[in-house]
Amino acid sequence: MVAGAVVLLPLIGVAAAVELWRRHGIGWMEIAALGVMYLICMLGVTVGLHRHFAHLSFKTSPFMRAVLAVGGSMAAQGPVLFWVVTHRRHHAFSDKPGDPHSPNQHGGGLHGLMSGLWHAHIGWMFSSESTDWVHFGRDWLQDRMVFNLHRWYPLWVACGLALPAAVCGAITGTWLGALQGLVWGGLIRVFLVNHASWCVGSVCHVFGSRPFTTRDESANNWIVAVLAFGEGLQNNHHAFPSSHAHAVHWWEPDLSAWVIRVMAKLGLVWDVKSPSARAVADARRVQAVGAGKW
Repeated sequence: MVAGAVVLLPLIGVAAAVELWRRHGIGWMEIAALGVMYLICMLGVTVGLHRHFAHLSFKTSPFMRAVLAVGGSMAAQGPVLFWVVTHRRHHAFSDKPGDPHSPNQHGGGLHGLMSGLWHAHIGWMFSSESTDWVHFGRDWLQDRMVFNLHRWYPLWVACGLALPAAVCGAITGTWLGALQGLVWGGLIRVFLVNHASWCVGSVCHVFGSRPFTTRDESANNWIVAVLAFGEGLQNNHHAFPSSHAHAVHWWEPDLSAWVIRVMAKLGLVWDVKSPSARAVADARRVQAVGAGKW
């Protein structure tokens, strides 16, 4: 039921946005609400849920940890512990039996491809399979603050919807303004953030480049990387999963890595993990040998 709501309610928001646009147009306030909330929630997922909580790519204070957890939870992709254990299980069995959302375990041909993409993008959320939380999330299960943030997940999702509604309502002084904020900064934002994020598990395990040899089908897809703030550089990420950056070159699109580096400069995070130049070169050498170039 929860998965159905996450998928269907934003679709209702899309229909509402079209009708509101037709009747009242769209102005700077709606665009700003969408842009600001997209930035907050996507970074909450990429910097918070993914790179900090799932991969421990950097350390931070309890206050910043709470900020990251709330920002990621407002994206409505599941509570902190659920997100972490599901993602760690994905890495443990990437594109093999046991991966909760691989697109590459559904047979060959066009039917297998389309079935796999559907499963990896949305279908996996309706599966009855369960993940061992103790095995994949023992560290955070023992953290009382994180566990409490996990328990209050419905509140954070509600805040992610109420915040843009309240701000836009205050700016305009009207209920229509509040509705516009709810639709554009809330429901449309959930739709866009989540589908961009889900593309990482579906599109980026089928389409893209593979500069590193990994034991799965992870690929770098720049379109998804731009939309998901670096997450689309999946081949890089699966080659160096604990790195704070998915980009291995400065010109690869990874906004999340730049945000983490700024946070480090400000003293908000520390012990930021990165692969050495030697490790990157060695990984490329393995790829070259596999391609018969050495």
